[in-house]
Amino acid sequence: MNEWQKEFSETLETMVGQVEDFLTEFAHNLSEVVQTYVEVSEQVSTQLNGIFVDEVEQYITGLVSPVLEAYFGIESLVEEAAQPVFQTVDPLLKQHLGCVGCRHFHGQIYGDTLLVCGMHPYGIDEGVETCPDKEATVWKSPGFAADGRFFFGSHEDW
Repeated sequence: MNEWQKEFSETLETMVGQVEDFLTEFAHNLSEVVQTYVEVSEQVSTQLNGIFVDEVEQYITGLVSPVLEAYFGIESLVEEAAQPVFQTVDPLLKQHLGCVGCRHFHGQIYGDTLLVCGMHPYGIDEGVETCPDKEATVWKSPGFAADGRFFFGSHEDW
């Protein structure tokens, strides 16, 4: 081989080694930069996610709360309006005819025991047709004023 070919070959090998070292160092530095970027991105994402979720939750709560309050308000009005009907009908179903229309009738079952009312927890005695403590149910219409207008309010406003 000629001398100039040998030098060219050595120069080329040196240059290849330097390029290889440069690319290895570049890849290592790039890997560190990417790792740092990923860590920062995760932190920013976590913070933004927390802020976004909190704001969306507050917004949805602001929208849904009035609707739920109105719904449960109407539900309680319906329950109050239907209570005299239940107190009148339930005694018939539970075979306590003397309790029909009494405002003291409770008629709820606790465990296996029916609580008829506070005056007579197990109902009036067999053969007795009327209860001495009976008070007639006052039928009020919750949610309607005396002039027929519908309103939200307490039962004292009726």
